[in-house]
Amino acid sequence: LFGPGGRSYVYLCYGIHCLFNVTTGTKGEAAAVLIRSIEPRIGLSLMLDRRGLNQPETRLTTGPGNLTKALGISLKNNGVHLTKSQDLWIESYNKIDEYQICTSRRIGVDYAEEDALLPWRFYLKNSKWVSKN
Repeated sequence: LFGPGGRSYVYLCYGIHCLFNVTTGTKGEAAAVLIRSIEPRIGLSLMLDRRGLNQPETRLTTGPGNLTKALGISLKNNGVHLTKSQDLWIESYNKIDEYQICTSRRIGVDYAEEDALLPWRFYLKNSKWVSKN
């Protein structure tokens, strides 16, 4: 979380789920984005196997715990440089028009008081792969 931007920050939540974040700040600054869901396009059969599912459905990669299970992300992936790694990386797949990006308040952070109301949740309009509130 306090690492330089472009690194993975993977941590264990409730002793059960690994959650995947991308650091976005400078070294020593707490700044990261939690990746809550993806639209699976490549490696679908492997993701289905990891999640114990027979066919694609939204719960395959929707929700931060389901996402990491489907992608095989674990604590060993913590600190990975996401533009230089061959095991875990982020790449540009296609351009997203700005009008397709929506914002809302964050999910599951009521403890954050007034910060819980900040519009720091970003998602694609009309995507069935978006985590529900």
